[in-house]
Amino acid sequence: MTLAQLVDDFAHHLGGERGFSENTVRSYRSDLFGLVEFAAERQAIEAIDLDLELLRDWLWRSSESGLAKSTLARRSAAARAFSAWLAKTGATPGDTAARLKAPRPDQHLPRVLTRDQVDAIFAGLQALADTGDAIAVRNLAIIELLYGAALRVSEVVGLELGDVDLERQTVRVTGKGSKQRVVPFGVPARRAVVAWLGARPNAETTAMFLNTRGTRVNARSVYEVVASILIELPGTGPSGPHALRHTAATHLLDGGADLRAVQEMLGHANLGTTQIYTHVSTERLKQSYALAHPRA
Repeated sequence: MTLAQLVDDFAHHLGGERGFSENTVRSYRSDLFGLVEFAAERQAIEAIDLDLELLRDWLWRSSESGLAKSTLARRSAAARAFSAWLAKTGATPGDTAARLKAPRPDQHLPRVLTRDQVDAIFAGLQALADTGDAIAVRNLAIIELLYGAALRVSEVVGLELGDVDLERQTVRVTGKGSKQRVVPFGVPARRAVVAWLGARPNAETTAMFLNTRGTRVNARSVYEVVASILIELPGTGPSGPHALRHTAATHLLDGGADLRAVQEMLGHANLGTTQIYTHVSTERLKQSYALAHPRA
């Protein structure tokens, strides 16, 4: 079996058996087909032809082309996962990439909105929803959950009607790796969801959030809604839905929430992933100190 065929089988394994998200599978598959093309230049077309030197040369060429460290780290991770799978399935006698390393990705603090900015966003969304426009009502409910429950955009668009418990004010979401968790949300989010359920068109689908055609809204549409709002606000960094999740996590920690409780709410497998928000809180404290303290 050729390397290209093995990459297809590996991608199917990641999506079907490991439960990786479509985006992750797509990225790994793209990276590995880049490796297949590079290997073909070296006359390496079968799994047994892969060796550590070839993999290192592939990453070196990638770095020379000016790719970001985060991309190089992902390519290295894809190659290591592929190599481990090849060894496990018996396609190769050993794990070729076990000692493969890549530069650590640069750490950038996520964009975080101020509380005043968040209040202004919801005031504007509420004014639009008050006109009775169904899409405006839907948008308010979506953004209330993105911020109020610190959800990923994929988790919001994947919601079913039965996932939201209005009485307990909780939502059941399916996160990365198909792992489910139950997350609380507040009274404003509950009010917005109730309003959307009242405006939601009668449709055969059980999807919570619908587009104008009566089918499930997709992540790109939500991204465009959020980006159109955040692009107008001062501040640097991405203007997508994840900024609302970052903001929610930081505001929770600013308010005294326990780090492990925030980890559970966000659905992070590792506490270290959640700890980035403690750095955000520290940086915000430093900025406030510099601006306000007479001895700064």
